[in-house]
Amino acid sequence: MVLGREVPAAAAVSRLIGLAFLDRAEAGAGLLIPGCRSVHTFGMRFALDVFFLDAGGAVLRAQHGVPPGRVLSCRDAAAVLELPSRRPCRA
Repeated sequence: MVLGREVPAAAAVSRLIGLAFLDRAEAGAGLLIPGCRSVHTFGMRFALDVFFLDAGGAVLRAQHGVPPGRVLSCRDAAAVLELPSRRPCRA
């Protein structure tokens, strides 16, 4: 685990919900989702910084200040790291 919480691959409901519906303080340091190539921000109460990682943990793509109601994907990703953003939401 890199930072924060890790979602087991078998926990389909946990993977679907992720950090949605949590307050920023409840989100902790963030969420690492192994075996994941796409995420959504529906139900988010704060902006996210989203990092798509390869199998070795290197960042393939980063999106900062992602607001609620978005879908992001990276077909080459082996995991996704979601962190509460310190930046304001982007339009």
